[in-house]
Amino acid sequence: MKDKLKAAFDQVQAEEALKEKTRAYLADHAQNRTPARKHPVARRLVPAAACLVLVLLGGNWLYFTPTATISVDINPSLELAVNRFDKVLSVNGYNQDGQALADTLDCTFASYTEVVDAILADEQVAALLSDNGVLTITVVGDNETQSARLLSGVESCTAGQKNAYCYCAHGEEMEHAHQAGLSYGKYQAYLELQALDPTVTPEQVQGMTMREIRERISTLSGASSGSETSTSSGSAHHSQTENEHGHNGRHQGND
Repeated sequence: MKDKLKAAFDQVQAEEALKEKTRAYLADHAQNRTPARKHPVARRLVPAAACLVLVLLGGNWLYFTPTATISVDINPSLELAVNRFDKVLSVNGYNQDGQALADTLDCTFASYTEVVDAILADEQVAALLSDNGVLTITVVGDNETQSARLLSGVESCTAGQKNAYCYCAHGEEMEHAHQAGLSYGKYQAYLELQALDPTVTPEQVQGMTMREIRERISTLSGASSGSETSTSSGSAHHSQTENEHGHNGRHQGND
């Protein structure tokens, strides 16, 4: 009987020892096992997917980054933000009439010439042009190749207009223009008028048509120089603008 009890206890101890060794083996195996190898196709897809994400993000950045501005001024004053693909990203009005007109324009994925044509076809703008109004379109940008291309396009849009003036400019004064609440084109006219009349304010110029500004500049220039200066052709405006601000452009139509 004593021998049987001893054998039973020995068997229990052996089973406990076996369990302990089994636990130790499993724990050691879990800590030292290597991760499962990825499928070769999966390994190739990961960098490809990463590249696709970068391309998509980079494409969005390129498309939605403005590289040039087109300032259109007659009395509605607007600015078109244009990307490197010559598509209009936004239209901003810089006086009451300009904002009202901007709100009616659909520029989603539109080319700049389509938007300029839509502005010229606006009832108010068309009436001003038919009444001998003065229109200036300024292409502002640092990329000379794009600026020249945009200038050529807006010149085509305004071909045949009697008092349309298109030119290129660099954007050094863009921030000053916006701080004054003016579009770039009207700000240049304001600076020219301010040189002759230091009392004029941006708020006064904001609501004036470009023709009214030109006529006032003509009157003040004639009074100070003792000679008459033509305003219908806008030649005085271009000569001074080109010499002082480094602009270059062209008058469209016949005077």
